[in-house]
Amino acid sequence: MARCEHVVGFLALVLFFAVAGVTGQGGWDSAHATFYGDAGGGGTMYGACGYGDLKQQGYGLATTALSTALFNKGLTCGACFEIKCVDDPQWCLPGSRSIIVTATNFCPPNYSKPTENWCNPPLKHFDLAMDMFLKIAKYKAGIVPVTYRRVPCVKTGGMQFLLQGNPGWLEVLILNVGGAGDVHAVSIKGSNTNWIQMTQNWGQNWQTVPPLQGQGLSFQVTASDGRMVQSDNVAPPNWQRGQTYVGRNF
Repeated sequence: MARCEHVVGFLALVLFFAVAGVTGQGGWDSAHATFYGDAGGGGTMYGACGYGDLKQQGYGLATTALSTALFNKGLTCGACFEIKCVDDPQWCLPGSRSIIVTATNFCPPNYSKPTENWCNPPLKHFDLAMDMFLKIAKYKAGIVPVTYRRVPCVKTGGMQFLLQGNPGWLEVLILNVGGAGDVHAVSIKGSNTNWIQMTQNWGQNWQTVPPLQGQGLSFQVTASDGRMVQSDNVAPPNWQRGQTYVGRNF
């Protein structure tokens, strides 16, 4: 019996490290955080990831902009982070509370003002929606030291594909991604084509030159952890730009 318990314990440990390695959950790193917008979400609707109205797209106020060191040219858009205020008893709220936010925007560098350089490389910085900042720190703090780690994104429903572009090319915004959350590769297949590798346009907008009008569309989406999910026949042959279609999720 004891040997079985050791085997079970070993397998559980292996599974834990495998999951931690895939999702990035486990190790904490240091950064700083501040806020933008105002209470209730003003100023947080649109951003460099392409998601548009964050409330309408389901991201709400649990969002953050990332500094250059974290943004990865938009490929980190959609990733989820757990953040804690640390080492500043005057401004951190008491207790070990943390928040979980989704990366939805970019905090650009500011080289002209030496005292406002928190988003300059190589600094790791989170520019939080005000409502989220106030869950871990006091308003007057302005900026606080934090620890953070990647955590899995928990989403309701399927992955969403918002079709955009024009008659000459097709752009797809990918939303509501579970698991790792951030998409690093996309392939598309029309009902009359083979798989076509899409390229990142900006944020989580992916494009292909063949417009594929009049064909049913399937997608292969690969996240930063290397996992791939395939959604067949997501959009019917009469799909329209401006419409969102739902596929499988991680």
